[in-house]
Amino acid sequence: MIDVIFFLLVFFMVSSLAMTRINSLPVSLPKTSSEPTALKQNVILTIKKSGSLFINKAPATLESIPEQLAYEMRNDPQGIVVVNADAGTEYGLVVKAMDRAKDLGVRKFALATESVVTPKRP
Repeated sequence: MIDVIFFLLVFFMVSSLAMTRINSLPVSLPKTSSEPTALKQNVILTIKKSGSLFINKAPATLESIPEQLAYEMRNDPQGIVVVNADAGTEYGLVVKAMDRAKDLGVRKFALATESVVTPKRP
């Protein structure tokens, strides 16, 4: 009986993980020593090292950013755009992409980073 309950527990845990919606693509994020904060992620703008742009996993170009963001932010126009750029991405491309989003009226950006544990000094 315990085996059946354990099996059901594991089944529901695995199936619930499969149902979560992940809107970003894997990139090599820059490191930071600050603690991560929980954000309501409305739209994720991903910029790969190669210069490829994505909005919530959909391919994009600099010219199509305002149109795609307008569609993605139709339910929450004051939402946050999370910029998820590779650490080696050209800085100018990140700024251009953010400028295109600003043209649409986006005023809130969050830059995604990866936390690194730094030893505390005594």
